[in-house]
Amino acid sequence: MEIKLSKTGHEEIRSFRIIFLQENNFQFIHNKCYDYGWADCWLFTVDDEKAGYGSIWGSEKREDRDAIFEFYLTTPFRKMANLFFEELIQVSGAILIECQSNDHLLSSMLFEYAKDINAEAILFEDHFQTDLYIPEIIFRREPTDDPNPNNMGGYVLEQYGQKVASGGFMLNYNIPYADIYMEVNENFRHKGFGSLIVQELKKEIYLMGRVPSARCSINNKISKGTLLKAGFKVCGAILKGSIK
Repeated sequence: MEIKLSKTGHEEIRSFRIIFLQENNFQFIHNKCYDYGWADCWLFTVDDEKAGYGSIWGSEKREDRDAIFEFYLTTPFRKMANLFFEELIQVSGAILIECQSNDHLLSSMLFEYAKDINAEAILFEDHFQTDLYIPEIIFRREPTDDPNPNNMGGYVLEQYGQKVASGGFMLNYNIPYADIYMEVNENFRHKGFGSLIVQELKKEIYLMGRVPSARCSINNKISKGTLLKAGFKVCGAILKGSIK
């Protein structure tokens, strides 16, 4: 039995990535790495039969290739996960593993092969529809000059003629997910405007045929509370560790 890892392009592993995303059924935050050329890909074969792939990117600097962030094997070859993972570490020179906790295969490798593991961000998925209301609020979208077609920004909340919050969502994640961002103006915080604009952004996303998602820093308790109040629930975390 011959195990082989070959450095390749995104197109060569695309079919595997489609299965990976379908199987896991979650927003994969590193999806854009492939579109922007930030990742190196390695194709796995066993006796010339394609078995899966692994992907490496720069954890802190985009030009680096120091972190394994995606690792997938089709079901018949998963019993060989350790063999492939150890070989991927050797051929790629990776020193870090970065993964989502809801990616069960790679997170199992993280806990086996890494040390100093920490959570950097919390991941959220939509859980229920809310009916939050604040009097005299207008939700609208302003024109933007952002050249990025994936940035659906410019949404604002106004109350009594004043902008109290702004936000939008990104479309450069795996379909059908859209990633929400928002900010409440400092003088209007702790009044419910954050959760209200998230609620309205969720509606806009669904009207586009997408699915709302979000994330925040592990230490940002205010943002976490805002997202939970707007009907999200925690679905995972971004984990990182150094390879032993």
